[in-house]
Amino acid sequence: MSDIKKVVLAYSGGLDTSVILKWLQDTYQCEVVTFTADIGQGEELEPARAKAIKFGIKPEQIFIDDLREEFVRDFVFPMFRCNTVYEGEYLLGTSIARPLIAKRQIEIARQVGADAVSHGATGKGNDQVRFELGYYALEPGIKVIAPWREWDLVSREKLLQYAEDAGIAIDMKHKQGGAPYSMDANLLHISFEGRHLEDPKAEAEETMWRWTVSPEAAPDKAEYLDLEFEHGDVVALNGVRLSPAQVLTTLNELGGKHGIGRLDLVENRYVGMKSRGCYETPGGTILLKAHRAIESITLDREVAHLKDDLMPRYASLIYNGYWWSPERRALQALIDSTQNEVNGWVRLKLYKGNVYTVSRDSKDTLFDQTIATFDDDGGAYNQADAAGFIKLNALRMRIESRAGRKL
Repeated sequence: MSDIKKVVLAYSGGLDTSVILKWLQDTYQCEVVTFTADIGQGEELEPARAKAIKFGIKPEQIFIDDLREEFVRDFVFPMFRCNTVYEGEYLLGTSIARPLIAKRQIEIARQVGADAVSHGATGKGNDQVRFELGYYALEPGIKVIAPWREWDLVSREKLLQYAEDAGIAIDMKHKQGGAPYSMDANLLHISFEGRHLEDPKAEAEETMWRWTVSPEAAPDKAEYLDLEFEHGDVVALNGVRLSPAQVLTTLNELGGKHGIGRLDLVENRYVGMKSRGCYETPGGTILLKAHRAIESITLDREVAHLKDDLMPRYASLIYNGYWWSPERRALQALIDSTQNEVNGWVRLKLYKGNVYTVSRDSKDTLFDQTIATFDDDGGAYNQADAAGFIKLNALRMRIESRAGRKL
């Protein structure tokens, strides 16, 4: 008899987590509580409730929570204050969702008195690390059940046979060899992995993309978009104030319409392997461009450069699952302190897969036109001062050269 009495399962209602639900009941003989997070994946979530009830889960033990506003407000926006990009390209759409799911899963475990939590991440990927680092940070004594690391359902055929024996409905797409791609979606992005994409030489099929039109098929007329910022976060689009989730939803629609935000990437997973994924992040691509534009006139040069120096470390912390770590929290405090004067508006032009900054302004601007002008500045800047500045900065190189060192 297992010492696990009650487990909270991160449950999507799909084939894999439905198999996990039944496997937990069979293997651990424990009570299962299901948790389904709505973070903007665009799917109808009520079928997950009906499926859980079919497995004998009590209605009061089924949690379907709308976390969209919290997701954007407390996770996506703080990440974008740092202009976060992993390995030069990836906007971390999957990575940033995991700490929120882990947080809510632990909250439910406390609420229902569960002694374990479970997830459907495989033993090859990053998500197992992200979920479990979150679990242990928030509830150090929690037990974690990771079925993909325990069971013997190591092939698709075994998984389907288990599902059939358990009376779990199997979609025709799975019977015919599986869905074409493994997909993950939330308000920030949708990702595609597996199947055809496992060959890095193969181009992704146009029919794969879900959120964006191809740049070639995007409108022939550019569209202008105004974004208003307060303390580093977007609060209004084209003069209309919106909630964080509404902002990202609208940006996704606009970006998708103009073919913005596609990415085909081979990335380095935390567990050691290289993995290819394709991503659509239309709203995030627009948001990053706009945020850098407003910072360009409101941040001090050295503060901006410091943020750029720290960003790769911050991105790796999120990618690797360390959202709840003390070092990420310390970096966040620094980043957030730089955003007090990041206020104002940015105008972008969206056109055939591209985002262009065309204008920006702020009451907190550090751009001084009187000093920057090529015309007569009325003595605001003495160009003769530059000679001493240059000589002092050249001093160490002059000394090295005089010492006879080869340059």
